[in-house]
Amino acid sequence: MPLHKGPEKADERPLSVNPFYGEADPVSGMTEAPPKHRLPDGPTPPSAAYQLVHDELMLDGNSRLNLATFVTTWMEPQAGVLMAECRDKNMIDKDEYPRTAELERRCVAMLADLWNAPDPSAAVGCSTTGSSEACMLAGMALKRRWSQRVGDRYPGARPNLVMGVNVQVCWEKFCNFWEVEARLIPMEGDRFHLDPQAAAELCDENTIGVVGILGSTFDGSYEPISELCAALDALQERTGLDIPVHVDGASGAMVAPFLDEDLVWDFRLARVASINTSGHKYGLVYPGVGWALWRDKEALPEELVFRVNYLGGDMPTFALNFSRPGAQVVAQYYTLLRLGRAGYRAVQQTTRDVARGLADRVEALGDFRLLTRGDELPVFAFTTAPGVDSYDVFDVSRRLRESGWLVPAYTFPPNREDLSVLRVVCRNGFSEDLADLFVEGLTRLLPELRRQSGPRTRDKSAATGFHH
Repeated sequence: MPLHKGPEKADERPLSVNPFYGEADPVSGMTEAPPKHRLPDGPTPPSAAYQLVHDELMLDGNSRLNLATFVTTWMEPQAGVLMAECRDKNMIDKDEYPRTAELERRCVAMLADLWNAPDPSAAVGCSTTGSSEACMLAGMALKRRWSQRVGDRYPGARPNLVMGVNVQVCWEKFCNFWEVEARLIPMEGDRFHLDPQAAAELCDENTIGVVGILGSTFDGSYEPISELCAALDALQERTGLDIPVHVDGASGAMVAPFLDEDLVWDFRLARVASINTSGHKYGLVYPGVGWALWRDKEALPEELVFRVNYLGGDMPTFALNFSRPGAQVVAQYYTLLRLGRAGYRAVQQTTRDVARGLADRVEALGDFRLLTRGDELPVFAFTTAPGVDSYDVFDVSRRLRESGWLVPAYTFPPNREDLSVLRVVCRNGFSEDLADLFVEGLTRLLPELRRQSGPRTRDKSAATGFHH
């Protein structure tokens, strides 16, 4: 007979939670998972709540293998410790957290110096939740300056903003939210971004500014900011129109200063009124932190700056958000302090080297044609080579996803909707070893893709997680 006798009657309640998750006591513990779409009736033990959320997040993609995102996916453990120590600090409460506010001020000063402001001490700027908010603030300043210039001379006039059709979607949002006409310069042939002369021709007395992109998200290329300013200089000589430029340096403003020092794109150009960047992209900080800087106080109308004292002290603020954690700003200061110019140069050069080498190896496979080579942003775009008709870029993206690689496939905007591409973003932490694994995975797929009778991805939007 058995040594141990079982219970008289088995507990027939369904076990939805692994008893090892703790507190699964038959009387007071938790054996059934809490509801997903309404509040549970009572508390959930902390270890069980953690494990439930942790397990569900396992189905997310691996961020280190995400070659679609520009956002930083690796930082040193020390940065993580600092961020954890500051996550409870409200960035906006500068009187209560004066040292956090001081670190933000130092970051602004460092960026003003990095971007060659005529007088770094006169430059003004602020941290944001990312480049989208920074672009909104820059656009607001451009519109307000235009309103001050125009005054009552053009009653009922509608302001417009000139930019390439390749701008990030935040600029479309700005124009929509703030009722500004978006004047978009289409792509033509092998020109995948703004044309300086075409931009100048679209300007008139109601143009609040022109946006130049230092690192297009579509292909990683720099727009010709210096040539753009020269075209607007010539426009002013002919017409008297004085049109400012905003440089959207979401990615490139933290690459070009270290790797392309002879490239003139920043405050050295008198027409550049403001610049933004994403600290959480090539600024090498976890999301989300961005920066917006103006060359001087005249470029940022004082009436847009609010001062409040109900948190204590006199607090000037210019932001769309109010309360937000100070952790990312502290992490940005840590990274600037940790790396310095030489460190940033080494990191960005390594990333560019990986991008260039990987682009060459993809091209050498023979099935693909490169649009860019990773020699500006560490980013390259490629499409299928002429004669490849058994599969398309959406098939490649879908099949790579099966191996964990997230590589976006998408079509270009007007007038190149005929062009569909894949894009690889190389970031710090994407090593030569990972590049080797990527090429091995892509190479392994090609024989099967070549045997297809034609492209098989019917739902193009489902083939990739990237949406511009």
